[in-house]
Amino acid sequence: MQKKLTITVDEKVYTGLHKTIGPRKISKFVEELVRPHVVRPNLELAYAQMAKDKKREEEALDWAETTFKDMTREKR
Repeated sequence: MQKKLTITVDEKVYTGLHKTIGPRKISKFVEELVRPHVVRPNLELAYAQMAKDKKREEEALDWAETTFKDMTREKR
Protein backbone atom coordinates (compact mmCIF):
# COMPACT_ATOMS: atom_id res chain seq x y z
CA MET A 1 0.00 0.00 0.00
CA GLN A 2 1.32 3.43 -0.87
CA LYS A 3 0.98 6.54 1.26
CA LYS A 4 1.17 10.14 0.13
CA LEU A 5 3.88 12.29 1.69
CA THR A 6 4.35 16.03 1.39
CA ILE A 7 7.89 17.31 1.79
CA THR A 8 9.41 20.76 1.51
CA VAL A 9 12.64 21.34 -0.42
CA ASP A 10 14.61 24.33 -1.56
CA GLU A 11 13.50 25.81 -4.90
CA LYS A 12 16.83 24.91 -6.53
CA VAL A 13 16.44 21.29 -5.39
CA TYR A 14 12.90 21.22 -6.75
CA THR A 15 13.99 22.62 -10.11
CA GLY A 16 16.93 20.22 -10.26
CA LEU A 17 14.71 17.23 -9.55
CA HIS A 18 12.33 18.23 -12.34
CA LYS A 19 15.17 18.78 -14.83
CA THR A 20 17.25 15.74 -13.89
CA ILE A 21 14.75 13.10 -12.78
CA GLY A 22 11.58 14.26 -14.48
CA PRO A 23 8.30 15.39 -12.93
CA ARG A 24 6.60 11.98 -12.90
CA LYS A 25 9.60 10.06 -11.55
CA ILE A 26 10.54 11.99 -8.41
CA SER A 27 8.56 9.82 -5.97
CA LYS A 28 10.23 6.64 -7.17
CA PHE A 29 13.65 8.33 -7.10
CA VAL A 30 13.19 9.52 -3.51
CA GLU A 31 11.83 6.14 -2.38
CA GLU A 32 14.80 4.27 -3.85
CA LEU A 33 17.20 6.63 -2.08
CA VAL A 34 15.45 6.43 1.28
CA ARG A 35 14.40 2.75 1.37
CA PRO A 36 17.78 1.23 2.38
CA HIS A 37 17.98 3.61 5.33
CA VAL A 38 14.55 2.91 6.78
CA VAL A 39 13.40 -0.56 5.69
CA ARG A 40 15.19 -3.49 7.29
CA PRO A 41 15.40 -6.50 5.00
CA ASN A 42 14.42 -9.98 6.07
CA LEU A 43 17.94 -11.43 5.74
CA GLU A 44 16.94 -15.03 6.36
CA LEU A 45 14.43 -14.91 3.52
CA ALA A 46 16.89 -13.12 1.24
CA TYR A 47 19.65 -15.68 1.91
CA ALA A 48 17.23 -18.56 1.35
CA GLN A 49 16.17 -17.08 -1.98
CA MET A 50 19.79 -16.56 -3.01
CA ALA A 51 20.66 -20.16 -2.10
CA LYS A 52 17.95 -21.42 -4.46
CA ASP A 53 19.73 -19.76 -7.39
CA LYS A 54 21.97 -22.65 -8.47
CA LYS A 55 23.90 -20.65 -11.09
CA ARG A 56 24.68 -17.93 -8.58
CA GLU A 57 25.78 -20.49 -6.01
CA GLU A 58 28.11 -22.17 -8.54
CA GLU A 59 29.64 -18.81 -9.46
CA ALA A 60 30.11 -17.93 -5.80
CA LEU A 61 31.79 -21.29 -5.12
CA ASP A 62 34.12 -20.87 -8.12
CA TRP A 63 35.02 -17.38 -6.93
CA ALA A 64 35.70 -18.57 -3.38
CA GLU A 65 37.85 -21.49 -4.52
CA THR A 66 39.84 -19.31 -6.91
CA THR A 67 40.39 -16.69 -4.23
CA PHE A 68 41.54 -19.34 -1.76
CA LYS A 69 43.98 -20.80 -4.30
CA ASP A 70 45.42 -17.35 -4.98
CA MET A 71 45.93 -16.76 -1.26
CA THR A 72 47.81 -20.00 -0.78
CA ARG A 73 50.37 -18.90 -3.41
CA GLU A 74 51.13 -15.57 -1.74
CA LYS A 75 54.35 -15.29 0.23
CA ARG A 76 54.12 -14.02 3.76
